[in-house]
Amino acid sequence: MPQSGIVKYNVRLSFEVDGLVERADLIGAIFGQTEGLLGPEMNLNELQRISKVGRIEVNTSTTTNTTLGNALIPMSTDIDTCALLAAAIESIDKVGPFDCHFKLLSIDDVRASKKDDIVRRAKEIKQKWSTKTISEGDTMLKVIHESNSNKLTTYGKEKLPCGAGIYNSSWIILVEGRADVINLLRAGYDNAIAIEGAKIDESIKELCESKDKIVAFLDGDRAGSFILKELKSIVHIDIIHRAYEGAEVEELTPQQIVDILKKTTAELNQVTKPNVNNNDDDQYVIDLVSKIYPKLNETLEAVAIDDEQKEIFKVPISELVNKLSTHSGIKYLILDGIITQRLLDSAKQIGISYIVGHRMAKLTNRNDIYLKTFSQLGLT
Repeated sequence: MPQSGIVKYNVRLSFEVDGLVERADLIGAIFGQTEGLLGPEMNLNELQRISKVGRIEVNTSTTTNTTLGNALIPMSTDIDTCALLAAAIESIDKVGPFDCHFKLLSIDDVRASKKDDIVRRAKEIKQKWSTKTISEGDTMLKVIHESNSNKLTTYGKEKLPCGAGIYNSSWIILVEGRADVINLLRAGYDNAIAIEGAKIDESIKELCESKDKIVAFLDGDRAGSFILKELKSIVHIDIIHRAYEGAEVEELTPQQIVDILKKTTAELNQVTKPNVNNNDDDQYVIDLVSKIYPKLNETLEAVAIDDEQKEIFKVPISELVNKLSTHSGIKYLILDGIITQRLLDSAKQIGISYIVGHRMAKLTNRNDIYLKTFSQLGLT
């Protein structure tokens, strides 16, 4: 079409001629036998002049005495005019002296096809950039954890990044880099330390010798396999975990980390806490919590219970501390989360006696409150 024309539809037709003809004969028949048929304003010559019809493309093939082929006619008219012209071309019955038959194959909406291409390309762009960027929320969380000196710290003369929990935990998690340590902190694990490369620092060996159990949690790629081989040649590894195939530990969500380490955490906490379930208080709490745990688990909520085992409230973990300041009469607090020092201090002020959660943070003062994890009570 002329440069000013915008194609809206492609009209595709097939034809069969009972004789041998040239492309020029077919194009001449299309123009000649439709001329005046629909009025002067609908002549193909006139429509081409005003850029409503583009250049007609014709392809042919021949047999002994027959010509077959197809024609493509680009149009920028409305759909009604387009359909009328297609019907007019279908009415052609002669090409030169030979009988012929035209048949409409399709009227393709070029704009619809272009929309499909745009949507397809948009999906590609989204896929490409969503895998290369980190959400703003994740970025802020990382900044918070990196700036929290009570959690992210360093170990040894090489200042290896680690969580503060490695100093008093009986078991530690060896990861590849600083970003992995930060991601484990987000998931509630403060006993991870980064080995920072395939060459294992001497301080890592000394730290491992002082712990009961050593867990390796490495990337799910080929480099992770090389590092694991080197690590096993230097320190004794009790349990090995890998990120999902092709993924890195720093890319996992907190829930994915919890899912991967859940069984190990339960087993090691049982081993390192020998006083589990050995008194009347434990059994009483087990009976209570076992009724609540199935509905509470993986909700990120907390439930407050009075001394008659009646529910006072249920709130998201993020609102718990503020909620405590407005209530009294709470005896049991059961939460799908981590027991923190801030939570303990708030619980002490309103007289809470028992708290049960998934994990405990590094606590400086237990305030004489009964504290247990679900795994210590044998519920996970």
